Amino acid sequence: MRQDLPVERPSIVLATINARYIHAALGLRYLLSNMARHGSTELRSRTVIREYTLQKSCRAIVDDLLETLGLAASVKTLIGTPAPVIGLGVYIWNVEASTAVVQLLKELRPDIRIVLGGPEVSYEHEQLPIVGMADYVITGWGDVSFPRLCKSLMREPDAAPRPLQKIIAGEQPPLDSLDLPYDAYNDEDLRQRVIYVEASRGCPFQCEFCLSALDKTAWAFDLDAFLSAMLVLYQRGARTFKFVDRTFNLKVDASIRILEFFLSRLESAPGESLFVHFELVPDHLPDRLKAVISRFPAGVLQFEVGIQSFNPEVQKRISRRQDNEKTESNLRWLAEHSFAHLHADLIFGLPGESWESFASGFDRLYALKPHEIQLGLLKRLRGTPLARRSLPGAVAQWGMVYSDEPPYAVVETEAVSAERVQLFSRVARYWDLVANSGRFVRTLALLMQTGTSPFTSFCNFVIWQSGRHEPTIGLTPELLVDALYAYLTEVVDLEANEARRALVDDYVASGARGKPNCLHGYLPTRPDPKPGKSLRGDHRQQRHQVEIAHYTERAGRP
Repeated sequence: MRQDLPVERPSIVLATINARYIHAALGLRYLLSNMARHGSTELRSRTVIREYTLQKSCRAIVDDLLETLGLAASVKTLIGTPAPVIGLGVYIWNVEASTAVVQLLKELRPDIRIVLGGPEVSYEHEQLPIVGMADYVITGWGDVSFPRLCKSLMREPDAAPRPLQKIIAGEQPPLDSLDLPYDAYNDEDLRQRVIYVEASRGCPFQCEFCLSALDKTAWAFDLDAFLSAMLVLYQRGARTFKFVDRTFNLKVDASIRILEFFLSRLESAPGESLFVHFELVPDHLPDRLKAVISRFPAGVLQFEVGIQSFNPEVQKRISRRQDNEKTESNLRWLAEHSFAHLHADLIFGLPGESWESFASGFDRLYALKPHEIQLGLLKRLRGTPLARRSLPGAVAQWGMVYSDEPPYAVVETEAVSAERVQLFSRVARYWDLVANSGRFVRTLALLMQTGTSPFTSFCNFVIWQSGRHEPTIGLTPELLVDALYAYLTEVVDLEANEARRALVDDYVASGARGKPNCLHGYLPTRPDPKPGKSLRGDHRQQRHQVEIAHYTERAGRP
């Protein structure tokens, strides 16, 4: 995505490669917004943001970066002129693409100074090829450290001497010393992309698989300033807000004020669409918070609830404090007494979690009826306490083996074999296609009753489908309908009309317009939808946008 260029050609580019276009990098906007306060006004005027996607080729990204800076390939910067700077955000999902971009940039214009930041280069970075090619790396927070580095590199009269060290530990300033980034979202962002916001940073919990375990605590932005910024965003047209706070409901008074803010928007403009996503601590939902949540209509709130595991021994091994009984009670209340859309997370491959243990946890969660269950495979995130246990020389524990390639997914543990991990990966892909897609509500209810338990029922279907050698990539909704019909009628002997009725109802409700073989002659004739209108409705589209963003691997801030 391109912003309007300043009058003069920029000399600093803030860039990253997003997983999808709908992402909008909050971190880059913090850097841009703080260039003036912690660098200089002139630096701010000479800085722009460039965002790319994984679908864009390395050469196209490099060409655009050079064009943005007004540079030609293989032409050195004039002697005495500060070389331009490219700041690149590196994450678990883009490290390979980012490495290729840096390599090509250095081949074409070795004089350009490349500064890396982001979680993927903040820890265990010594052997990373991208770090070896870059000029500087800022580990941790870059809001203040990057502007100061640029000020030094641009040799402004009052700048500090050029830093000698390559690896710079990012300074963590008080939050009230940071300028909020929300005016850096442009009109195209507000119209077409998920808008990420945060009322706080950090997390007081210390789950060992998560980078937030390093925070030790949480810090809140000034709430009045934050809500003023949200009001400006809303007035400019923002209607989809994804909060990246790890613990939105940690401080209930602040949570209630934020929710009341959005309720006021609904009351002042009842016809306007609005969608707000929060991450909740699952066992902390006092009555005061429930009372506010219950006032929201359908389609507005989405809560992401990280369960991860219901196994107390597994929770202990990863230092996760969670009251399972309170968690169940709160989820049940949300499902039965609120209109919030519930997205719950489980992680497979945690230390000590067997196949049977995970299945028991899944069944327990499924019975609580969240709208979506994300089945995630454990990743080795650099710098986390769990990752440090697998470093050379560390005391080996729990038989954790990870892939050497991003996203560093677990390969096997002492509790689950490599074959089980591979099966789970297939189960998770089909779960997204069948359950989380929302296309098979009635059919899923039938499917989940075909085995000895819900998890076993779904796994049996996946094992059967895998035996047919049907790939999940490129599997159309029509082929999936036919597969479900064949399984239900040929394998588990469900009465054909019952299976077909469920599939017809689901297929029509989904808005799909193909013609599965098993439904030939049973689908009603429907008029084409009006141009520009979705059969799923505005709220469903908004939630779907946020879900696409969420399924991207969450290593650091988006």
